[in-house]
Amino acid sequence: MAERVRPEGLELKERLVHINRNAKVVTGGRKFSFTAFVVVGDGKGVVGFGRGKAAEVPDAIRKATEDAKKNLIKIPVIDGTIPFEIQAKFGGTRIIMRPAAPGTGVIASAPVRAVLESAGVTDILTKVIGSTNPHTVVRAVLKALEQLKTPEEFPKLRGVSVEELRRRWKLPGRRIQRKVKSSGGNDG
Repeated sequence: MAERVRPEGLELKERLVHINRNAKVVTGGRKFSFTAFVVVGDGKGVVGFGRGKAAEVPDAIRKATEDAKKNLIKIPVIDGTIPFEIQAKFGGTRIIMRPAAPGTGVIASAPVRAVLESAGVTDILTKVIGSTNPHTVVRAVLKALEQLKTPEEFPKLRGVSVEELRRRWKLPGRRIQRKVKSSGGNDG
């Protein structure tokens, strides 16, 4: 499971996901307010999401960044991808994320890309099903990332040694030593 992280000592980069404008009709015209959705991350497995509301855009972004720094989580990134395929649902949005071979890149929509690149994921395949509202998409991605575990966490759950699990652990593009079976001269 993902663990909470404190922002002290981290070089966090912020990324604006979406700005929403709200108009309230009052006597004498319209009053606008803005909501900003910001993702922050260090590119090494730490990522957070925040939301800020204000009358001006810069203030909303500043508030969202402060909120994102309060909600940082650490996720396992192995060889630039996630350890295994994961799915999550938040509201009307369902997200599917699959590990990818090195060189694939981040195949994702803009809100998903912002979260994954901020976390330091370089190779992944994703699909958003259902609502594409940026807020619910980002929350679904973070919910999925929170469910990820490292190979070291599984032996405790399964009662298997770390070495045995590492031997069985398979990711696209990973070089895993396998026993080569002799075909005995019969090719087919």
